[in-house]
Amino acid sequence: MKLERILPFARRLLQYAVTEGDIAVDATLGNGHDTVFLASLTGETGHVYGFDIQENALNNSRQRIEANNLSKSVTLFLKGHEEIQACIPEDQAGKIKGAIFNLGYLPGGDKSIVTSAETTIRAIKQLLDWMAPEGIIVLVIYHGHPEGKIERDALLSYISTIPQEEAHVLQYGFINQVNDPPFIIAIEKR
Repeated sequence: MKLERILPFARRLLQYAVTEGDIAVDATLGNGHDTVFLASLTGETGHVYGFDIQENALNNSRQRIEANNLSKSVTLFLKGHEEIQACIPEDQAGKIKGAIFNLGYLPGGDKSIVTSAETTIRAIKQLLDWMAPEGIIVLVIYHGHPEGKIERDALLSYISTIPQEEAHVLQYGFINQVNDPPFIIAIEKR
């Protein structure tokens, strides 16, 4: 057996929860890799909603989505993930099966623009309200920068208070690697 690295493990978790026809959320578009992955899971009959506050992320994601002929299956918002319930149609409440956050900054982008614990926690709460039972939220936490450490600590504090009757919470990461290796928090709604 070989231990899975962080990003492949994050995708495996999503594969367990998201299938053809489902609704999914890419809460931090980045360069669109996760959006395309989620759209491959939801298929033509499902839908993916993607969020980012940076125009570059939206443009990069749109190009990747179009290159994969997935435009009909994806809706992008130039908004923060804390606006999930304001942007996703209300009839999708209770139907979201998977969501992913890659926290930190846009790879190849402006490193001064980072995710924050406040908006991420608000988004998690909204997703938990609107997720289907056994839906999963995957947080990939990059904490190798000062703001990332603040966000990590606040998120760990918050998620430890989620009642076990509401969700299962998993932490997965390698503890003997240098340079603040990323780790995963997975929240499975009960």
